[in-house]
Amino acid sequence: MEAKTKTVSAILNAPAPHMVGDGFRVHNFFPKGYKIKMSPFFLLDYNARIEFSARNEPRGVGVHPHRGFETVTIVYHGAVAHHDSAGNSGIIYPGDVQWMTAGSGILHKEYHEEQFSKKGGAFQMIQLWVNLPAKNKMTSPKYQEVRHSDMAKYNLDNGAGEIEVIAGECNGIKGPASTFTPLNLFNARLNEGGKVYFDFPATYNTGFIIIEGRVKINGAEIAKADQFVHFKNDGSLIEAEALENSIILVLSGEPIDEPIAQYGPFLMNKPEEIQQAINDYNQGKFGYLDE
Repeated sequence: MEAKTKTVSAILNAPAPHMVGDGFRVHNFFPKGYKIKMSPFFLLDYNARIEFSARNEPRGVGVHPHRGFETVTIVYHGAVAHHDSAGNSGIIYPGDVQWMTAGSGILHKEYHEEQFSKKGGAFQMIQLWVNLPAKNKMTSPKYQEVRHSDMAKYNLDNGAGEIEVIAGECNGIKGPASTFTPLNLFNARLNEGGKVYFDFPATYNTGFIIIEGRVKINGAEIAKADQFVHFKNDGSLIEAEALENSIILVLSGEPIDEPIAQYGPFLMNKPEEIQQAINDYNQGKFGYLDE
């Protein structure tokens, strides 16, 4: 039986931006911007490309807690420094990904990297929240630093471009990030005229965010930079053709069919688990981190 095309549900413009701290000017595509099915991806904050002026005191967001999910930070321009209450720290440079499993609880802060802050310049990044299933909500916190140089790369035929596989699998090429539920996260870097074909299960929730360029989807609909393409759960095949040099962030994953209770930086299954998270945070059980 011939596989069916996964049709476009909507091409969504970036919602009005808001500031997270003073360092991240983000468009929230979901869950607040648009009510779309994207589980296991719970949130997508997109910092469209902007220019930051030089300053000595780095912009950013101060100490805040997380529990019950993972944050995935992808940098395209600029550089982000981070610290947490487990003693981890690092810098995410363009092309790099930081995959943080908050799990049972962690305190975290993120800032523009010091040298970038002093020079200023173009800044563009994405943060995803990836839900954890109930059985893994209280897993121990951990980090996966996925450097651009470590990513699995799949070269497309005829110089069409390449797919950077962050997590999941593309044409037998597996990404370095481990996940708790099945999902795919790719950067498709396409040259003008280049085509790529994806094959995801019909049941997987799937979306593209166009980071750069203009792309024709399934030979028909056109999406441009800073737009989100949401797909129906009606087929498996997607064709993307770059009308100019383009970058697409591809998200596709098996939904987590469990209730969600969310309050601020806590993502759990039941309201009483949210209350427990607040109590644990107030009692200092997430550790300590200097402002």
